Amino acid sequence: MTDVPLPTARVALVGNPNSGKTALFNALTGSRQKVANYAGVTVERKEGQIATASGRSLSVLDLPGTYSLRARSPDEVVTRDAVLGKLSGEAPPDVLICVADATNLRLVLRLILELKAVGRPMVLALNMFDIAQRQGLRIDLEGLSREIGCPIVTTVATRKRGIEDLVAQVENLIASGVLSTDNIWREPDAGQIRDAHREAQRILKGNVRAPERPDTFTGKVDSVLLHPFAGLAILFTLLFVMFQAVFTWSKAVGDLMSDGFGALGASLVAHLPAGILTSFLTEGLISGVGSVLVFLPQILVLFFFIILLEDFGYMARAAFLMDRIMGGAGLHGRAFIPLLSSFACAIPGIMSTRVIDNRRDRLTTIMVAPLMTCSARIPVYTLIISAFIPNTKVAGVLSLPGLVMFGLYASGILSALGVSFITRRLLWRGAVEPFLMELPAYKLPDPLNVARSLYLRAQIFITRAGTIILPMMILVWFLSSFPGAPAGATDPAINYSLAGRIGHLLQPVLGPIGFNWQMTVALIPGFAAREVAVAALGTVYAIGNSDAHPGALATTLQHHWSIATGLAFLAWYVFAPQCASTIGVVKRETNSWLWPAIMLIYMTTLAYLAALVVYQVARVCGLG
Repeated sequence: MTDVPLPTARVALVGNPNSGKTALFNALTGSRQKVANYAGVTVERKEGQIATASGRSLSVLDLPGTYSLRARSPDEVVTRDAVLGKLSGEAPPDVLICVADATNLRLVLRLILELKAVGRPMVLALNMFDIAQRQGLRIDLEGLSREIGCPIVTTVATRKRGIEDLVAQVENLIASGVLSTDNIWREPDAGQIRDAHREAQRILKGNVRAPERPDTFTGKVDSVLLHPFAGLAILFTLLFVMFQAVFTWSKAVGDLMSDGFGALGASLVAHLPAGILTSFLTEGLISGVGSVLVFLPQILVLFFFIILLEDFGYMARAAFLMDRIMGGAGLHGRAFIPLLSSFACAIPGIMSTRVIDNRRDRLTTIMVAPLMTCSARIPVYTLIISAFIPNTKVAGVLSLPGLVMFGLYASGILSALGVSFITRRLLWRGAVEPFLMELPAYKLPDPLNVARSLYLRAQIFITRAGTIILPMMILVWFLSSFPGAPAGATDPAINYSLAGRIGHLLQPVLGPIGFNWQMTVALIPGFAAREVAVAALGTVYAIGNSDAHPGALATTLQHHWSIATGLAFLAWYVFAPQCASTIGVVKRETNSWLWPAIMLIYMTTLAYLAALVVYQVARVCGLG
């Protein structure tokens, strides 16, 4: 006689942001996790497995953080629908684990009351209980359990304390056989919200006593970090260090990866006969994947800082400090984090706009995020600056090329603020919603959680960016390779390709901004990824492999372009949406082709006007 295996039960983790919910998920599931997307939306779906002592398998779902089932952001909508069993293709959870920061129960009690109304069995995990004990916070666990009608387990997720007790409580609820009751939760009106708030306050007052040793450390640190002047100075210093690290720490690894892809391509050329297959493998597949992966080290360095600051509790303070500045331009304070991410790449920046609740604020941030100077613009900027900006000192100290590079970054930032200001005034008039955010207590990041979060970010970036950019690179390779050059041709083969013909066709349109047909051809493959334009220019001017001779392309451009043309090309790249993967991610984040189309039109228009003004003014100044 064989034992019948126990059926798998579904468990959902629900809680406020910064409650340690993801840390608890990691402590429960360890490496037995998988990440995907929910059906029809771009919100990440993290699920892991637990094998209990009784042999039962638990499927644990880590739901996005929320303060209420009254969902506003896409993340909160997913959490609400998952709890209510309304997600398409998703079975409802058998048990809910509500994760709460034991040092801050004020807001979570309202969420607990809403979850109880859903009617599913629930366990309350009081996380960070060690911090509550150190502060002398007195919680009547038995009384609180009676008030909310569910068992309570104290946990310290970062040290895996209370994990076995939590799993045991879940098993007890499953073994009881009562896995679902009637759902009485409905969208509350204003009066019901006030009643729920009063009920939460009553429960808090009756079961939680003020700490005997209050957290004075957080208050002392906040008095400096949230100071109107000192706080901003510290924030900008941190940002300066962060961006320096992005471009210095990652350089060696990025160069190594770039050399590796170059060596792989050279090896294929050496061992395979010349022809379509070799061209496809080297210029289509390897170049396509490489153009994404070589920037992964910069992405990870940036996210390393962001995750550290987020776990430490500083990112909420940074958003609070930036709220006044960004609010003046029509942006929400939470837009600071997505725009910060966009300096590495607009793709994770656009993805992170899901932290913004209001749809209009989120769309505004999505539309301006690509104006931030991403790392893919750096090869283009470096090439043109080295070709046309003399390496001289200003005031005997400052480098003129460095000042030009700084000006390009500043132009992107100011244009983003300007576009958001105009968008809010013309399209979505009205005040920006008040910026309300719970400031978490400071705590040391857990190295394992940081490493796991970096791994997940790398996985998401490679999957999303790679699957979009690779097909585009294959298409660009096809356009640049067919038809081939006729017999006896002396010009580069691209002149005779479909891309070359398109370049000649469009050259009259781009002539007023100083672009010749070769530049127009370079813009076509450059649309797949901005940095590809550098290699495309090398091909057009028959330089060959420009990476092998770093100064050759810049020297050639000096002979073929005027200074006015070079400056116009820089102005174009400040604004132009030369990144197909960004357009694709905007489509996925908005679930519509309308917003990518608007982005493409307005950014191309800005790029053309900026290049036109710069080119014509430079000519008037005798630089043409």
